[in-house]
Amino acid sequence: MQQQLVLDDFNLGAAERRLCTTALERAGNIVGAAQLLGITRHAMKRRIIKLGIDWPRRVQAPVVSAS
Repeated sequence: MQQQLVLDDFNLGAAERRLCTTALERAGNIVGAAQLLGITRHAMKRRIIKLGIDWPRRVQAPVVSAS
């Protein structure tokens, strides 16, 4: 059974951003997210840039002390 995505309003820009971020989170990469959305990898990359989505998620590296 597929999980449904419920939108809060009819704002098309917010809906596009939510769909893109959800697809990226579920797939874990741009190619997989593009496949979920039925678009090309290039189109997904354009949307990431257009919508200002921070991808890949910035994970802080652990701090190693110099002992």
